[in-house]
Amino acid sequence: MAKWAGKIGFSETVETSFDVQSEQITERTYYGDVTRNSRRWDSGQGINDNFVINNGISVVADDYMLTNLKYMRYVTWQGARWKIRDITIEYPRCVLTIGDLYNGKTPYDQ
Repeated sequence: MAKWAGKIGFSETVETSFDVQSEQITERTYYGDVTRNSRRWDSGQGINDNFVINNGISVVADDYMLTNLKYMRYVTWQGARWKIRDITIEYPRCVLTIGDLYNGKTPYDQ
């Protein structure tokens, strides 16, 4: 089992001014283990196939993570951001299954 250290992106909708809502991303650093490490090429609708991983990352959860599970969007792994596809709670850990590359908003876009 390989060790993992990286960031998890949380997305919240916040009111930036009167009646104006926008998405705000917050990254927090976490530590854990890579419990499953697999990848594949997925033929999609485009010209090139999509690179998809099906990794499981077991993260030591804190109170922030447990109360904000619904806001978790991505995990950084090997220099890229990957979408979180599934969250399994195995207290005191959360097992995150990641898949496609995340191309959404980041804290650096704000």
